[in-house]
Amino acid sequence: MQSVTDPSEGAFRRHYADIYRYVRRRTRSDHEAEELTQQVFADAARSLRCDGRPPIAWLYAVAKRRFADAARRPPAPLELGEVAAPGHEYGPSVVASLRAAFERLPSSQRDVVVLKLLRGVSFAEAAELLGISEEAARMRFSRALRSVRTDLEQEGIDP
Repeated sequence: MQSVTDPSEGAFRRHYADIYRYVRRRTRSDHEAEELTQQVFADAARSLRCDGRPPIAWLYAVAKRRFADAARRPPAPLELGEVAAPGHEYGPSVVASLRAAFERLPSSQRDVVVLKLLRGVSFAEAAELLGISEEAARMRFSRALRSVRTDLEQEGIDP
């Protein structure tokens, strides 16, 4: 097991709260923010070197990358009942059709939908994570929803 280096230990003590708040604002989940912040400081323990420069910018860059990595991971499969309004139950054929329509989306559109609907980030945050403009994120989201709606309507499902 690798021991924590002095630069990373000092960075941890000085910047943990800042990095946690940064990640927490983006994840909207205490548990996920804690996990990602721990990953950032684990990276720091492995890679941070004392070169005289303040480590905070490097830590924010690592936090941004860890959040982007987490956001790109496929979400855990959700049962449609978990996201539907109470009292609305959908059969397996609707769930299968919705899943198929979602999988047919180009990855650029699917990424925005995942970030926006499943991770709860704003369009500005999604744009930053994906390296696109906020308007491009909005457009991809709109096109994705239109495409899914069209696919469902073609199968006789009223979205």
